[in-house]
Amino acid sequence: MMIGLLEIDLFAEEFHSLKEKRRLLSSLKERLKKKFNIAVAESDYQDLWQKAQLTVVTIGPGRAALEGVFQQVEEFIYLNYAVEISRLRVQFY
Repeated sequence: MMIGLLEIDLFAEEFHSLKEKRRLLSSLKERLKKKFNIAVAESDYQDLWQKAQLTVVTIGPGRAALEGVFQQVEEFIYLNYAVEISRLRVQFY
């Protein structure tokens, strides 16, 4: 078994308050957890209203399987949310 960690930096011009940002992130985290059976947490930029960082952690049989899940997560965010993915960082253990 392998552990995969994905850090996703997000940017959204449409956020005008921390309340708007938190509402969107709450929805996003819950939908990702249910759809992909992964752990998701907001891990940085909590006090900035146009930036966010999510950390996704999951386990799988190998690197290829984890990369597939991470790619699906990225596509899901891109297709369903009005945010820009500004940086992705992947680590495997």
